[in-house]
Amino acid sequence: MRILITNDDGIHAPGLSACEEIARELSDDIWIVAPESDQSGVSHSLSLNDPLRLREVGERHFAVKGTPTDCVIMGARHIMPTVPELVLSGVNRGRNCAEDVTYSGTVAGAMEGTVLGIPSFALSQAYQFTTKRSPHWATAIKHAPNLIRRVLKAGMPRDVLVNINFPDCPPEEVAGVSIATQGKRDQELLRIDARHDGRGNPYYWIAFGRGGIAGAHAGSDLAALNEKRIAVTPLRLDLTDEPFMTRLADVFG
Repeated sequence: MRILITNDDGIHAPGLSACEEIARELSDDIWIVAPESDQSGVSHSLSLNDPLRLREVGERHFAVKGTPTDCVIMGARHIMPTVPELVLSGVNRGRNCAEDVTYSGTVAGAMEGTVLGIPSFALSQAYQFTTKRSPHWATAIKHAPNLIRRVLKAGMPRDVLVNINFPDCPPEEVAGVSIATQGKRDQELLRIDARHDGRGNPYYWIAFGRGGIAGAHAGSDLAALNEKRIAVTPLRLDLTDEPFMTRLADVFG
């Protein structure tokens, strides 16, 4: 099985090495095409107004000055000798749950693989950014290969990707697997961090509160992570809201 790996944290991110370890449990035909620099939060964007600069970092390891979407297209359409049979995007440093999936470059890498008709997974390791320790990469490394095998054996529908989030705990503390819905984050956690530079001029950071989400909806990805469970969420490319479409058809019919 020929596997294409990408991420949004960049070619030198430790999570990319973790993803390669996961892929090596599935195949020895591995290709890595990842962004030259951190592309977190770029979502499913394409570089249409700038050229894509390609750099060979090592054997079958390539850096692209572009987005995760660019990387998947470059890998599948230009670098690899044939189209990959599997796309793995990650392992992201931090969860990609709830509304984060719409911002996430990690999810977008898997989304582009799905657009190209390739079975694709987004992999993220939950992590408390306020702590000084490293993420529990071993948790994703240990549990991901078997999860991927089982999903592939069951068969993936076309136009559906699988978003997997691993809980912020050592691998032996994982309480199980939850097939979870996409949750909803408390929007009060979204804030603007206002600061001033050395000249006294204001500047701003978009900031998100992190940590466990109290009161997360039962059955959601957020609730699963709070319970130290692996959250497995299938996501559709088709964003059509069919019930509301039916109502609008009555309105305009």
